[in-house]
Amino acid sequence: MEGRNTIQNEKWKRDITLFLSSQTISLFGSSLVQYAMMWYITLSTQSGMMMTIYIICGFIPTFLLSPVAGVWADRFNRKKLIIIADGMIAFATLILAIVFMLGYDSIWLLFVMAAIRAVGAGIQTPAVGAILPQIVPEQHLMRVNGINGTIQAVIMFVSPMVSAALLSLTTMKVIFFIDVITAVIAIMVLVTLLKIPLHAKAAQQQEVSYLGDFKLGIQYIKQHDFLKSFFVFFAALFVLMAPVAFLTPLQVARSFGEDIWRLTATEITFSVGMMIGGIIIASWGGFRNRVYTMMFAGVIMAVCTILLGILPIFSLYLIVMALFGLAMPIFNTPTMTIIQEKVDTDYLGRVFGVFGMISTSMMPLGMLIFGPLADVISVEKLLIGTGIFMLIVTLLINTSNSLIQAGEPVPKEMEKTVS
Repeated sequence: MEGRNTIQNEKWKRDITLFLSSQTISLFGSSLVQYAMMWYITLSTQSGMMMTIYIICGFIPTFLLSPVAGVWADRFNRKKLIIIADGMIAFATLILAIVFMLGYDSIWLLFVMAAIRAVGAGIQTPAVGAILPQIVPEQHLMRVNGINGTIQAVIMFVSPMVSAALLSLTTMKVIFFIDVITAVIAIMVLVTLLKIPLHAKAAQQQEVSYLGDFKLGIQYIKQHDFLKSFFVFFAALFVLMAPVAFLTPLQVARSFGEDIWRLTATEITFSVGMMIGGIIIASWGGFRNRVYTMMFAGVIMAVCTILLGILPIFSLYLIVMALFGLAMPIFNTPTMTIIQEKVDTDYLGRVFGVFGMISTSMMPLGMLIFGPLADVISVEKLLIGTGIFMLIVTLLINTSNSLIQAGEPVPKEMEKTVS
């Protein structure tokens, strides 16, 4: 029995290492393109409206596709869905690189690319969120999510520096080709090295239509009070986080200078904070109640948002940005873990699909308000105002008994095991 447990233990560790490695490779290429496109638009236009258009192009496809993609993640092989999404983005990026090589480099092409990448993200996100519990034993989910957050932070740390260097030394099309190569490598890792058995629902004959499956997912959410409270609070927080998420590059360019090193420094300090935060949550594990960990981090992010609107010295601004980054994985890790622990495996894709709708739509919807406002009033005032409301919303989470109860750890006798 001990030998069998050792083999099982080594298997899930090998599988999660391969999976996270493939995602890291893919994320690196995507991050290079994301930063390059964002900075290209920011420095070329310095327009809140243009940034809003870019962000809208990057969320509408994900928002519209998330309900269907959530159903797909429950009905089909999740690994194949991830591969299809990566492949689609890689192919679209290759076409865009060729178009740029032919001399067509209008900003509207970047808007189109943002929309295509959003389609891929809409397919991939529910599948990734739902596949982790298939690989990782439940008692290790918090730690693995924390490690995954740290890896993402490392990528965010490296990507701005590499992207800035590439923008200085070469052209956008070279960055596009790098993204294509990293996506192909990631796909090959998944195809050739990683085997994940079908989850129960995907292995069964599907007797319900797509629409019926989606309705069942909505009913599942309605029947669980903690999910309803969870999504309402997150919707409010994501709207309020729009300025700090999307307008701080514009704020830096306007208030501190247009130098690309300032934008790079902002992203790097944020990423360093995320790395530290990821390490902290992976080793610490958070408070006993996961919701209290989320609230703790939420308060830090709210206060940091207010400070970003007040501080006039760039060095202090960077310190606060690092602190905000530190709080992000401490907030996100228990968020993902609660869903993975508390939601039935057969409904994980659809629940993550709805969560994806919220996470991808609320911030851009907030930008419909805050983006145009940024051309009328200062970004600093927007940060102060939204930071105050973020603090209020975060503290109100404590009023939801169902959500607080859902944050309690799973009893040991109910923990899932990997067979």
